[in-house]
Amino acid sequence: MGFLSVLSYAHKLAADRLQSGDAAVDATAGTGADTLFLARACGRRGQVWAFDIQAEALRLTGERLAKEADQVELAQVHLLQRSHADMKELLPQAVHGHLGAVMFNLGYLPTEGADHSLITLAETTLAALETATSLLRPRGIVTAVLYPGHPGGDREAEAVQAWAAALPASVGQTILYRQIQRPHAPYLIAIEKK
Repeated sequence: MGFLSVLSYAHKLAADRLQSGDAAVDATAGTGADTLFLARACGRRGQVWAFDIQAEALRLTGERLAKEADQVELAQVHLLQRSHADMKELLPQAVHGHLGAVMFNLGYLPTEGADHSLITLAETTLAALETATSLLRPRGIVTAVLYPGHPGGDREAEAVQAWAAALPASVGQTILYRQIQRPHAPYLIAIEKK
């Protein structure tokens, strides 16, 4: 059967914790794969917020959602052209402490013609991870897919891994899912809130 890809495993971890009517965040909308997954998992009574600083990412995400809207019942999705570091100020107070999942898929927009030098940065990612963890409900989950194989991705991955390793056990537990024979392959860190 083989191991799940890091993206599939991130989806599995989130799916195990989400149900219809929940609220969730895609902290890095990109092409919309995680946004669509969360919109399905939270169902028509749920809400999803998707952040990205690039208008192109939000356009791609909107198109992906529109293709699926007639086939399945999706959560209400809010597309925000803002940094994930602004999550706390932009999310309604009513969802603070009630998010079921926050997903990060770091790196750059993986499309042809995109500027691959425009990447997520450790400074804003660490601030967003700290915020995301504080906004979760108990047993809610943060997933972060890291890409050490591109310039800048290695520094961000190291910073996120150090942050997760230092997270007090009283806040949550962390796991690392990685192919250890391939040090530059994408890998996953997940945090389940206590």
